[in-house]
Amino acid sequence: MKSIHKKTLQDLEFLTVLESIAHYCTTEPGKEAALEIHPFTDKETLLSNLKQTSEYTSSFTNNNVIPNHYFDPIDHELKYLKIEDSYLEVSGFKKIAILTHTTNELLLFFKKFEEYYPELSAASSELDINKVILHKIDQVIDKYGEIKDNASVDLTSIRQQINMVRGKINQSFGVALTQYNSAGYLDDIKETIVDNRRVLAVLAMYRRKVKGTALGQSKTGSIVYMEPESTYRFSQELTNLEFEEREEIMRILKQLTNEIRPFTADLEEYQHYLSRIDVISGKAKYAVKIQGILPHITEEKRLYFREAFHPILYLSNKEKGKITHPQTIELSKEGRIIVISGPNAGGKSITLKTIGLLQLMLQSGILIPVHERSETFLFDYILTDIGDNQSIENHLSTYSYRLKNMNYFLKKCNKKTLFLIDEFGTGSDPELGGALAEVFLEEFYDREAFGIITTHYSNLKMLANELPYATNANMMFDEKSLEPLYKLSLGQAGSSFTFEVAQKNGIPYSLINRAKKKIETDKVRFDKTIANLQKERSKLEKTSQTLREEENKAREESKKMESINSKIQDKLERYQELYDANQRFIYLGQRIDDLSEKYFNNKDKKTLIGELLKTVEIENSKRKKVTLKEKKAKETEQKKIVQEVEQKVEEIRKEKKEKKAANLAENKPNKTNFILKIGDKVRMTDGKAVGTIDAIEKNKATVNYGFFTSKVDLEQLEMVERKK
Repeated sequence: MKSIHKKTLQDLEFLTVLESIAHYCTTEPGKEAALEIHPFTDKETLLSNLKQTSEYTSSFTNNNVIPNHYFDPIDHELKYLKIEDSYLEVSGFKKIAILTHTTNELLLFFKKFEEYYPELSAASSELDINKVILHKIDQVIDKYGEIKDNASVDLTSIRQQINMVRGKINQSFGVALTQYNSAGYLDDIKETIVDNRRVLAVLAMYRRKVKGTALGQSKTGSIVYMEPESTYRFSQELTNLEFEEREEIMRILKQLTNEIRPFTADLEEYQHYLSRIDVISGKAKYAVKIQGILPHITEEKRLYFREAFHPILYLSNKEKGKITHPQTIELSKEGRIIVISGPNAGGKSITLKTIGLLQLMLQSGILIPVHERSETFLFDYILTDIGDNQSIENHLSTYSYRLKNMNYFLKKCNKKTLFLIDEFGTGSDPELGGALAEVFLEEFYDREAFGIITTHYSNLKMLANELPYATNANMMFDEKSLEPLYKLSLGQAGSSFTFEVAQKNGIPYSLINRAKKKIETDKVRFDKTIANLQKERSKLEKTSQTLREEENKAREESKKMESINSKIQDKLERYQELYDANQRFIYLGQRIDDLSEKYFNNKDKKTLIGELLKTVEIENSKRKKVTLKEKKAKETEQKKIVQEVEQKVEEIRKEKKEKKAANLAENKPNKTNFILKIGDKVRMTDGKAVGTIDAIEKNKATVNYGFFTSKVDLEQLEMVERKK
């Protein structure tokens, strides 16, 4: 794409999209870069960028989540690294370490998962992993951002001395505190801190009795804060050591800065790389919000956006809980220009802006909310003339500005141009302005440009009907309520519904009739014919929708019936197998019975064994040799069946237990209400087997069923027959 006019970006509200993407970026450089997104001029770079965003979007739904890319900007540090003899603070090295570590982590990740993220991996392969920077910083600075004691030999020595002196200060201060506290010279608080030094809280009346240096006093003057004389000498020594420590730390930081300085270019690339990843991440998160995808980019000159949403309107309506109506539109060599007509507030301008914004977003590397079967090609120019273009600064009227804009269109318009014009021809005398607009449209048509315009002018509707590669379209309205349906219908011009809308809004019918008489009869008839055609089209659309719904229902019912038939067929096959198996077992049983009878009569073992072997061989000849794999599959299937049976049995048992518990809850004794005794014949309340009571102990009876005995609660038994 060539350079795009600023007015086009404003007309299509492209900056609003960029602001949304910037909101999803996590770093300041990323946010700034997102606001600077513009259409790509190189096709290969654009396709690579789109694929990178698409790959990042896929990471939200797979297991290989892309690592965190957050970093603090190091612009300040890079500036100082470029100045000789300058040095960085500890916080600066901490930011450099995080930046380098994050970059290394991402480079390793994309190298490992190159198969999942080929485009992101290719973009990352240009950089090298750098462990030297991290190693050098780690030698000097710990994970808490402090200079390590062993950063240098001198620093180790100085800090050891500091620790010794601090110990002496604490020891000498402790002795002074005990001494003066015993003497009663100190206030109740005893001690405090002044200028980072421990001091005694001496009562003002005893200040001369305490040897030391006064460092301050309380607001009332009743307490004097004094550093004991024995501590003062060590404090001075500590001050000198701390000065030496600062000097040594400065020297270490200068040395570290000099060691990192050769990697300045690498650090700049790392920051740029992470900023790019942040922008891609922002675009991916925005794509998820608007349900954006990467449609097919074709070489053929065809724009086909199916179920396309205006992203800004979609998000706005989503927040308000409103429905956003998608649009389907196609531009191709056979239909390069679409002229949309119809009443205001029907969605013409939104359709226009939707196509322009989506194409602009796509050519800027941003995924768009369309159906996955959508496709488009790349335009060199996107030209727009949308909204009120009155220029107060240049003292130009709307019409003058639009003419100036048309002149710009004529300079840029070619076979790879997409032009979008709202309310084409307005701003001047209807007949004269319409004639000029007709000439412009013919010129754009002759240059084989692609475009969409909206208009109320009849001559432009007629022209679109006459040109072979142009077509009329209208935004559909409900024929009864005259409410917009927000659906684009190709192939027919739209009526403005001027008089119908006026009547709906309460304008007296007499005035509408007078207005009709003031204009040409043919024009009224023409507009009325268009209006009637649109009404018929709306009816057909509704009928078509109803038929589609009925067809879908019929398909669902057909699928259900197929599923039921399949299940019935499966059961029949199983029953047939079971029947065949039973018949075989009956035959074998009869055969064995015949052989048994023969043997009973003649006692001929040899004949018996021969017949048996013959029977076995006949049966084996019918058997199919089963492979180990098939045997395992059969065993698995049998196990599955057994598990299903066991589960069903368990459910039945559970149901019985619940029923039993319910009966117990109702305190139902044995049905006969007789007192059971030893020798009585009884049965379980939910059973059929009859047994005899052999013994009764603590509300439990031992029931003898002949083959076995069982202990049962008396409440669960009912009388069958009293012992005689």
